[in-house]
Amino acid sequence: MNEPFQRVIWIVLDSVGIGAMPDAAEYGDVGSDTLGNIASRRKLNLPNLSRFGLGNISPLNGVPAVKNPGAAYGKCALRSPGKDTTTGHWEMAGIILEKPFPIYPHGFPPEVMDRFEGAIGRGTLGNKPASGTEIIQELGEEHLATSRPIVYTSADSVFQIAAHESVIALEELYSMCRAAREILRGRHEVGRVIARPFVGEPGGFTRTANRKDFAVPPPAGMLLDRLEERGVPVYAVGKISDVFLGRGITSSVKTKNNADGMAKTVEAMGKQKRGLIFTNLVDFDQNYGHRNDVEGYAGALEEVDRWLPQVPLGAGDLLILTADHGCDPTTPSTDHSREYTPLLVFGERVRGGVNLGTRDTLADIGQTVATLFGTYIEAGTSFLEDIQKGDGPITSYETAHHGGELEDVQNRPGNHRLF
Repeated sequence: MNEPFQRVIWIVLDSVGIGAMPDAAEYGDVGSDTLGNIASRRKLNLPNLSRFGLGNISPLNGVPAVKNPGAAYGKCALRSPGKDTTTGHWEMAGIILEKPFPIYPHGFPPEVMDRFEGAIGRGTLGNKPASGTEIIQELGEEHLATSRPIVYTSADSVFQIAAHESVIALEELYSMCRAAREILRGRHEVGRVIARPFVGEPGGFTRTANRKDFAVPPPAGMLLDRLEERGVPVYAVGKISDVFLGRGITSSVKTKNNADGMAKTVEAMGKQKRGLIFTNLVDFDQNYGHRNDVEGYAGALEEVDRWLPQVPLGAGDLLILTADHGCDPTTPSTDHSREYTPLLVFGERVRGGVNLGTRDTLADIGQTVATLFGTYIEAGTSFLEDIQKGDGPITSYETAHHGGELEDVQNRPGNHRLF
C-alpha cells in the first residue's frame, strides 16, 4: 500500500446530486439539480461542507465558494446509462454498464407475475410503480385480510415485495425474494429485488429495519474483488453489502437511518484501523427525495454537516464524500434524476483547494482507492497524485476560518483534533 494513507472512509450521500448531466433530457430530467434547487428553496446551514469547498463545485445559494477550500473538490459524471443505486455504486467500483437495467413504469408483465405467483403459491397485490410508504397504507389492510404480498416498483430497476411481519414471516419473505431473483433473469434482470417488511395497524403501518436487498451479482474484477486479493479489509455500513452481494466485504452492518449510519461509521473506525470503510447514507433518497420533501432533505444535509466534525480522522485517513445519482425533491417527478455527483476529498495529508474538475466517471474514485492500496480496476483514472500532499503545513484547527478545518459547534477553541 502506498503511503501516506492507510485508511479510506468513503461515504455515499445517496441521491445528493449537483446538477443535470448533458444527457438529462433523455431521462426527463432537464433542470434537475438536487443540491442547487434545494438551496434556492430553503436556506441551507452547511458551514463544514462549505469549508470543504461544496460551493466551489457549483454555485449554491447560501453555500458560497470559499477562497481556500479545506478539501479537494470536483464532480463526477455517470458514464453508464441509467440513474439508479446499483448503476451508481457499481460504477464507483469500476463497472461501466453497456445498457441500463430494465425499469417497469407500468408494472411487471404477466410473464413475470404469473411465474412469481406460481412460485410462491399465492396471488399478489399492487404490481405498479409506487412510493413504498404510500403503497403499504393503500394496500396494507387488504394484505392483512388476504395474506397476499404487495409487489411494486419505482424509477429504479427494482422488484419490491412488501409484507406485514405478522402475516408473512421474515424468512418466508426473503424466500419469496429469492424466488423472484431467480425468475428475473435475461431481459427482465432488474438491479435489485428488495424485501420491504412492515408492521402496525391500518392507517399507521411503518416499515421496519429488516429490509434485505437481493442484487444482481457484480462482474468479477471490480474494486472490492481487487481489495480482497490484496488482503485489504472492507467494512460496509448500510446497504453497501447488499448492492455488492457481500463480495470482498470483510465486515458489514445494517443501519436504521442516517443517524445510525453515521454512528456506525464511527464505530467501524474504532474497530478497523486500516483498509476501506464504505458507507451509504440512504435517508436522502428513500425518505426525502422520493417523497419530494424539500425540508426533510435540507435537514438531513444539515445533520451530516453537524456530524462531520465528530468523525475521528487520523493522520493516515482519507475521507471521500460523494453520491450515486440525484433525486431532486423540487421537481414534479419523485424519480431519481440524471445528475452529476459532488466529490469532496479530505484528510490531513490531502492538498486542500485542489480542483479535481469534472470527472468522466464515478470509477475515478474507485481507481483512486485501488491505486492507494496498490491495485487497479479496469475503468477510471486515479486522482491520488493530484491530492496527495507533499512537504508543507499540517491542517489544523486554527485554520478553520480559512477553509482548512471544520466548525465543531460543540467543541470549539481548545480542541486541536483534525476534526
